[in-house]
Amino acid sequence: MTDQMQVQLKKGALELCVLALLARGESYAYEIASALSSGVGMGEGTIYPLMRRMQDDRLVETRLAESNSGPPRKYYRLTAAGRSAFAAQKREWRAFTNAVENLLGER
Repeated sequence: MTDQMQVQLKKGALELCVLALLARGESYAYEIASALSSGVGMGEGTIYPLMRRMQDDRLVETRLAESNSGPPRKYYRLTAAGRSAFAAQKREWRAFTNAVENLLGER
């Protein structure tokens, strides 16, 4: 698989991955970026614009909390709309991956 193809696949799944992480509980952007980096190899720079867009779309809300190791951290958590979006995207992802696996002869 080419690097460009990997990047496009990851970009397509990035919002779903963030929603999945936040469905487990609130988190701050660097923690989300670290989980994405270790889990699917997405770089830290891709997360901040996505978090801003998700906030603008009211999928997440934020709160500031003091940190023992520096400035206050902005924590993100899913809104009701974010939980609904996660459920819908998860259904769409499963249907898509099942269809691809069927075409590949994996099922």
